[in-house]
Amino acid sequence: MTMIGWLQIILFCAIIVALTKPLGWYMTRVFNGERTFLSPVLRPIEAGIYWFSGVEERREQHWLTYTVSMLLFHVGGFLIIYGVMRLQAVLPFNPAGQGAVAQDLSFNTAISFITNTNWQNYGGESTVSYLVQMLGLTHQNFLSAATGIALAVAMIRGFSRASMRTVGNFWVDVTRTTLYVLLPICVVYTLFLVWQGMPQTLGDYVEATTLEGAKQTIAVGPVASQVAIKMLGTNGGGFFNANAAHPFENPTALSNLVQMLSIFLIGAAMTNVFGRMVGNQRQGWAIFAVMGVLYIAGVSITYWAEANGTSIMHALGLTGGNMEGKEVRFGIVASSLFAVVTTAASCGAVNAMHDSFTALGGMIPLINMQLGEVIIGGVGAGLYGMLLFVVLAIFVAGLMVGRTPEYVGKKIEAREVKMAMLAILVLPLMYLGWTAVSVVYPAAVASMANAGPHGFTEVLYAFTSATGNNGSAFAGLTGNTLFYNLTLASAMFVGRFFMIVPAMAIAGSLAAKKSIPPSAGTFPTTGGLFVGLVVGVILIIGGLTFFPALALGPIVEQLAMNAGNVF
Repeated sequence: MTMIGWLQIILFCAIIVALTKPLGWYMTRVFNGERTFLSPVLRPIEAGIYWFSGVEERREQHWLTYTVSMLLFHVGGFLIIYGVMRLQAVLPFNPAGQGAVAQDLSFNTAISFITNTNWQNYGGESTVSYLVQMLGLTHQNFLSAATGIALAVAMIRGFSRASMRTVGNFWVDVTRTTLYVLLPICVVYTLFLVWQGMPQTLGDYVEATTLEGAKQTIAVGPVASQVAIKMLGTNGGGFFNANAAHPFENPTALSNLVQMLSIFLIGAAMTNVFGRMVGNQRQGWAIFAVMGVLYIAGVSITYWAEANGTSIMHALGLTGGNMEGKEVRFGIVASSLFAVVTTAASCGAVNAMHDSFTALGGMIPLINMQLGEVIIGGVGAGLYGMLLFVVLAIFVAGLMVGRTPEYVGKKIEAREVKMAMLAILVLPLMYLGWTAVSVVYPAAVASMANAGPHGFTEVLYAFTSATGNNGSAFAGLTGNTLFYNLTLASAMFVGRFFMIVPAMAIAGSLAAKKSIPPSAGTFPTTGGLFVGLVVGVILIIGGLTFFPALALGPIVEQLAMNAGNVF
């Protein structure tokens, strides 16, 4: 570890803190339907969209109607992606002549992108056309991100409203998020990435002659526009197979820094939106502090582990840390920081191979995902995931002091606690359950390139990533098989929607309640005690799922050996 390395981490954190409040202020005005500096340009377009689609802007929805609208919206997204992938061979903008994508892979990819996971069992440059990248994948990058933000706003309204049966209008929230937040930032962001050297073209792949005289095909395409939203929307799916380690997706140290900032930008600002909408910005900063404590702990451990390497490396005379699987242009600190950022948020883009990290360095990204990706988290999803833990923490505090749990003026009762636990516990059910099946099912074991604990971790990481809607991979696992395409798709679907529905039920329940003024017995939720309590609840509940997964390794390995399967 070096002082320069720590300064890079401190600079990253300082910029995020500085941007949180102004962006939170702007987004709050957008979600409240107030005028912004972009309104003269975008308001006519917004009104035109409502007129064309038949949406009544001022008509709000019950939480159940809001949720059903969201689900139907995703059915359309699934059909678009699946359709263009299956028909790819006969559609335009296909300079490499890519054929139709297999049914199971198309199904997996469609589920992946509508759930904001962007798990990829394929190499982008060798599998899909420009049209699929744009119409199918980039298109859904915008809409899945907008959906996550809209759902978070609906949940915030549940806390901020009193005696109301509605939580907003899904169609209005998605439209405003896309028009006023995602698109404007991405236009500027794309131009920045092009300036940094990222391709943005519909031209054919480039034929080049190497120094040895061999012919090489260099894949290009509309890369910058997809990278902008994949990072800003915490989608993570790469235009190229190597993702953000590819020089065309991440050309410079500056582009690397800006990509990391964009991953955290909206998720951090949503905490400020929460504080503003509930009428107390300190509530938002308290949630931000919870995220910050967990994030700093994770990045410190990862950087320490990668910078120090291992005893085996030292015995071989390899000093200077673990550079295996990392790009020289980024080095250890930027690779470690990126790994923590992308798994703390549900982004999944990678600029280094997590499979090549040290044991501790690779453990932190896995823990980040198994904690529910609430450390900033995905755009919107991180906040409503964190609020589920806040509900549980307030319930625990109420039990300790013998009073009815309250949070921002709302009583937290049995219904809210049950829904929060349902949403949280469905995650380990998916990644532990499918991991257990995969390490004893012969067809699944055959996809594992590594033996023993490392091979087990590759499988556990894959299902954790899919369930957490992250999308990063530990590598070493051949995922493009019928078994993994279907099981990973089921994990992605459950991890997204089986968490959303209980969260929306909580929003509807809270919105219908009366607001209670604070009293002498109200537990303060803006100080260090509250921050520590929430951190503790997250670690305890996360630990109950994470540590059994560690213990499951030797047990499952023994079962596999008894069944005749060898890792």
